Amino acid sequence: MLRPFTLALHAGLTRGVGRVVGLCSVARRRALQVLASPAALTLLWPLLFALFAHSALAAAPPGEPTHPARDWKAIQRVISDQLQALKAGDAKKALTYAAPGIQDQFSTPEDFLRMVRNGYGALLEARYTKFLEGAIIGGNTIQPLRLVLPDDTVLVALYQMEKQKNGSWRIAGCVIAPSTVIAA
Repeated sequence: MLRPFTLALHAGLTRGVGRVVGLCSVARRRALQVLASPAALTLLWPLLFALFAHSALAAAPPGEPTHPARDWKAIQRVISDQLQALKAGDAKKALTYAAPGIQDQFSTPEDFLRMVRNGYGALLEARYTKFLEGAIIGGNTIQPLRLVLPDDTVLVALYQMEKQKNGSWRIAGCVIAPSTVIAA
């Protein structure tokens, strides 16, 4: 189950296209070990540092690029709607929220849903979710979503979003990262 995660991590951070990922309870410990590896930290550190440094601020510094509030709301709606479709088992609808590059990776919507359920369950297992402040990092639109799992493990899903030619937003990738936040 780790191979798709590694591929998605690599694809999401180096080519800007990844799969929607999460971590089931069994894979969580191994995936966190992989995330702590020197190679993963080399890839993740700049993204995570920029995201959490940016999130610590109440607002973006003057002159730093951002999106209008309506875009952030649209982005959050896309993510929420996809999560709702995934939890309902509506594979076809869930895949419509993915960017074309993600859609092209799957033969059928059922393959997409199976991948999410089998290997990336944290998105479905979360007992609580909360959107954090989004950011534009290296030209990429990143929308973080805090996930609190039933065992009180806290993770952050970092969604990479892609604006389509028609102005709509689609999910171009997602990386699940550990969080320093402790569930209360």
